[in-house]
Amino acid sequence: MADECLFCGIISGEVPSVRVAEDADTYAFMDINPGSDGHLLVVPKRHSKDLLEIPADDLSAVAVTAQRIAKAVVSELGADGVNLLNCCGAQAWQTEFHFHLHVIPRYANRAKDGLRLPWTPGVRGDMRAIADLGHRLATALA
Repeated sequence: MADECLFCGIISGEVPSVRVAEDADTYAFMDINPGSDGHLLVVPKRHSKDLLEIPADDLSAVAVTAQRIAKAVVSELGADGVNLLNCCGAQAWQTEFHFHLHVIPRYANRAKDGLRLPWTPGVRGDMRAIADLGHRLATALA
């Protein structure tokens, strides 16, 4: 267990949680601060601070578990959609520094769903700036 890591404590059983699924590499549990009915987290069992640190095999395992759970929230909870969300770094709203994916069921019924988008989709940005940033990233990845 990483020192002072809440999620490592949950995985080890030292901190109580409502477990939803577990396999050799991942642990999924209900979020105690849900954005919607059925909101839960999927974490790798091996500690990694964030998206930039997690090994590819652990990231893949978390993604596969999240997909499996997303299918269940649609079929079992009647969700109308699902968001997968990862926050990497404090400025990106990360508050627990153990990599995790939020599996957030989405509902047309707003009584079950308190989330709202933090930006307005469909509002086109500055295409020159978008192209410049895209080229910088493409060059860095080449």
